[in-house]
Amino acid sequence: MSAAESTKPAVSLVVGSGSVKCAAALGVVKVLNEAGIGIDRVVGCSAGALFASVVALGYDTDTATDITLRTWTRDLTSRPNRLGYLQVLAPRLFGFKAESFALRDDRRMLEAFRSVFGDRRIEDTPIPLHITATDFATGELVEITQGSIVDAIRASLALPLAFAPARIDGRLLVDGYLADPLPLSVAMKHGAGVIVGVGFESPYQEHVRSAGRFAFQLGAVLSNNLLKARLAFHGMAHHSEVIMILPEFAQRIRLFDTAKVPYIVEQGEQAALQQLPYLRELLGSRARRREPVQA
Repeated sequence: MSAAESTKPAVSLVVGSGSVKCAAALGVVKVLNEAGIGIDRVVGCSAGALFASVVALGYDTDTATDITLRTWTRDLTSRPNRLGYLQVLAPRLFGFKAESFALRDDRRMLEAFRSVFGDRRIEDTPIPLHITATDFATGELVEITQGSIVDAIRASLALPLAFAPARIDGRLLVDGYLADPLPLSVAMKHGAGVIVGVGFESPYQEHVRSAGRFAFQLGAVLSNNLLKARLAFHGMAHHSEVIMILPEFAQRIRLFDTAKVPYIVEQGEQAALQQLPYLRELLGSRARRREPVQA
């Protein structure tokens, strides 16, 4: 490795929770690639774990977009788990268990992810990959760096009530957004010189006319307030340079608006292009600061 390569600032990409809006990360990666800016580490949370995984595996934007169109569909959550509804109505009679409770069947979701990732493992990705989830027992952020990519994504996407928690290495895990919707801390912990964070606010419900929409509204309030609090904390305490990319969408994006993926990717590109001059300047300044002294 040359002296220039050894002193190159590390760039970590962090993709936060945001359902199908996380596809904007593909547009961000496209801009970085075209600018010759490499990614040294990828961190993904909740739906962001899916997109972080395709980036870590080196898929190009067109391939990753096609994967999204094939996997992130309403069919993922279309099959109800009838036992779950019975457990809500009569928990003692039907044997309520936290580790298996869910209102939706996850088999279609697992089938879709396995069709893409097969038996690939996190530790084997070309770019180091970190997927986050939340420990159901303690609320702590859990960083998954080994094992099945499918199992890790499933744990990070274990939306409370909708999907059952996932058990990995003896810990019961639920959706990563409950611990941190944009886990910049993971990249910081691993010494990232520059962090590109792609984050999203959860949409508030226009009309709350069902228990499901009521739950989504509560989740949006929780997620958005936690996101703002974490960003404020990192802004005061971080030891790395953080470039926030927060794509704005003129169109309303719903949970499974898969048909809008091309538009979402384009908005990610536009948001990244706005930050590109500063990112180049930042990388250049950090590289100069880290240049070895010539004898």
